[in-house]
Amino acid sequence: MKIIFSILIFFAILLFLGWLGFRIQPRPLASYPQQSPPLQTLPLPAGLPAPVERYYRQVYGDQIPMIESVVLTGRATMAPVAGLKIPARFRFVHQAGEGYRHYFEMTWFSLTIGTGNEIYLDGKSRLELPMGLSDEGTQVDQAANLSMWAEYVWLPAVFLTEPGVRWEAVDDETALLVVPFGDEEQTFVARFDPATGNLAILESMRYKDSKSIAKTLWLNESSNWKIVDGYPMPTTGAVTWFDQGKPWALFTIEDVVYNGDVQELIRRQGP
Repeated sequence: MKIIFSILIFFAILLFLGWLGFRIQPRPLASYPQQSPPLQTLPLPAGLPAPVERYYRQVYGDQIPMIESVVLTGRATMAPVAGLKIPARFRFVHQAGEGYRHYFEMTWFSLTIGTGNEIYLDGKSRLELPMGLSDEGTQVDQAANLSMWAEYVWLPAVFLTEPGVRWEAVDDETALLVVPFGDEEQTFVARFDPATGNLAILESMRYKDSKSIAKTLWLNESSNWKIVDGYPMPTTGAVTWFDQGKPWALFTIEDVVYNGDVQELIRRQGP
């Protein structure tokens, strides 16, 4: 009995350490070494739907910055397996309206236990995930294009300055955001907070992976607004598949660099 009891205690300690390791917030990635230059601006365009115009005037006033690229660095909690929340650190690199690269490190006791690298360039996406997993194909391309545009909630000027993007009126708290996807278009339902006027949720229909037959409602919720590098932005983004009912990933932005030279960084494997 003593041996059995000792074994049970040993495994209980292992389980506790495993749980504790995933509760430790990772150290952040090193700050990106470039700094944002002064940004050129354009006047806020006329004719925007009422909640959209209110939102932009709150964020930028009547002058919209021209943002061509961005490097977003922060930390996250991800749940690739139901019930298991894994801390992570990430760097997202965007060439506005053209493509992006997602790099992230999943951690345990702040030690890297797996890395992911997702690239979306020239309309094609490839995911290189932990444990040697990867994915690509037309469904993945469709999903990646939605990801690219959804992440511009962190730099919403792009929704006004990139060709092929338009806002369509719905009501006082809702608008449609139409974005290009090659020769086609994709549509988000944009829901604005009636109290603050901030963009709160983007909704779209998205494929989960290359094996998906049907699209699933995909929700991007923005919160925790702060001034970052001179502009207010939602520093927290929650990503939810509707059929799962709760966010599978929570991203917190900690560092932003606009209009840096990302030509090499967007094609790199590491941070």
